[in-house]
Order: sequence, then C-alpha cells, then structure tokens
Amino acid sequence: MKNILDVKGLKTYFHTFKGVVKAVDDVSFSLKAGEILGLVGESGGGKSVTGFSIIKLIEEPGQIEAGEILFNGVDLEKYSEKDMSSIRGKDIAMIFQDPMTSLNPVYTIKKQIEEVLILHQSHMNKQERKERCIELLKDVGISNAESRLKNYPHQFSGGMRQRVVIAIALAANPKLIIADEPTTALDVTIQAQILKLMMKLVKEHQCALILVTHDLAVVSEVADRINVMYCGKIVESGTKADIMFDHAHPYTSGLIGSIPKIDQKQDRLDTIDGIVPNMFELPKGCNFAPRCKRLLPICLEIEPKPKTINGDHIVTCHNPLLGGE
Repeated sequence: MKNILDVKGLKTYFHTFKGVVKAVDDVSFSLKAGEILGLVGESGGGKSVTGFSIIKLIEEPGQIEAGEILFNGVDLEKYSEKDMSSIRGKDIAMIFQDPMTSLNPVYTIKKQIEEVLILHQSHMNKQERKERCIELLKDVGISNAESRLKNYPHQFSGGMRQRVVIAIALAANPKLIIADEPTTALDVTIQAQILKLMMKLVKEHQCALILVTHDLAVVSEVADRINVMYCGKIVESGTKADIMFDHAHPYTSGLIGSIPKIDQKQDRLDTIDGIVPNMFELPKGCNFAPRCKRLLPICLEIEPKPKTINGDHIVTCHNPLLGGE
C-alpha cells in the first residue's frame, strides 16, 4: 500500500536571542491510510512541533530548515500559504488538546461545523450541510444530534466538546488527522471512550492518524506504530509490539517502567533519573546520556546513528537493550 505521508529529514529550528533551539532535528517517518502512528515522549521532545510542521503552522521565530513533507507524493514544503489553506481542514485536519480553546464560545456547534463545509464542500446547499452536521454528530456518538446543533460549547461536557472537535476535523473527509494530546484534558473514563472512537473512525474512513501524546500507555492502546521522541529526535521507532515488548532504547525502557502495573505490587513508580536537558545547551554525544543507566564512554562523545534491529524496528543508541530487557 502506498504511503499517504512521508516525512524525510525534517528539521524545524527556533532562532531566538538566546540561541537556536533544534525542536525537530532530522526526523523521518511514513504513514499509510488506515494506520495510526503514535508520537510519544516528554514535554519538549518535539512531538507537537512535528505535527505543526507537517501542516506548516510554524510561526516566527520558528522555521522549517530542511527536509521533505510528502503528502500523497507532493512535497508540502513547496506549497505557498494560499495552497496550504486549501489543504488544512480538507485533506489534513488537526485536533487540539483543549476543546474549549478550539471551539468559539459565541457560535453554535452547527455554525462551527458548517464553517468547514462552506469552505471545503462548497457544492453543498443549506439542507445538505445541516444533514451532514447531524451525520457527523451521530458518528462521534452524540445523541439527539439535531437538537444539539443549536447548543453552544459551554452546554457540553469536556468529553462531548472533544467529540465535537473530532466531528469538525472529520467534516471534509480528510485523508490525514493530526491529534495533539487529544485526551489530556479529560478524565480516564472519557479518555478511553475518545480513543476507542478515534480508532473506529480511522478504520471506517480509511484515513491516517498521528496521535501526539506524552502517555505511552495511551499510545499502546490505539497505535499501530510508535515513534519515541527525545530532544527533537526519534530515538526508537517500531510497531506497537516492538516498542512495548521488545524495546531497545533505554529511554523507551524508562517510559514503560514508569507505567503503573495492575498485576504487581509497587511501593513507588519507577522514574527516569534527571531532567530533559536545556534545548539551548544540548550535551555532546547522545542527548540522553546524562540520564542513561547504560552509559558508555562513547555516548558522551559521539552522537549515535539509527540502526535497524529487525524489519522496521529502528533504534538510535550505542548500547541498546536486547529483547526488551
């Protein structure tokens, strides 16, 4: 199956008075229709900037320095802002983490869904747009859809608002959805419902989904493939099984170790020692070296190169773990 998205050597830097922040530094990955890709890591790892780079929503002092973003074989990096505005919302949609800031409090839900249809489905008449709005709300599990179109965002719970945001993202039948921490503001029960809904919609509509999150447990529930990011780089990439059961990078091991285990008695959760380094002053060699339990002298001097373990399982480490130890 042909890839719907190919990101090759993407570099997005922020040029500030203090120095240059390499927020995304030589990132490459691909995605097929019907596939869910998880981008996971701590805050500041470059996950969200990767998503914003794909749809070219990087503002000054940020700038895409290098790389290709091939969407259905076309390099978006060569597109003008006018061209990109016709793609955003139609072919590529974004779901943001806080539905209260994504939705306009003074407009009804119907008006906000209709905005996408008017912009990208101009052939629809008024009645067709209304029917499509009702259909979308039903698709995302909102009951009494027709009457709820008249409601305002404050009349919905947090979980229902996020469902509305997903409905808006799906309005123009996009081929790719980028979800930036879509369940962070929701309680655990609602998180599970939203994730299950997103999985269902991706498979039904045969679109692709990039799920950006700091929560590896969330990603492991829904993603087909997982990219683990640290300080702007992908340190490990593989299938869900590769990452969860056969992980090779010490950072991935630390993230998995910090997930609470129901079947084991734990006095304290495992943690990763230290903190994410200052992005203005990244260490020489491997960025993870100051926090790594498998540190070798070479790690402090030479930056590791990606190496293939098997198939599409790739790790960037001088001293990787074996067999998910």
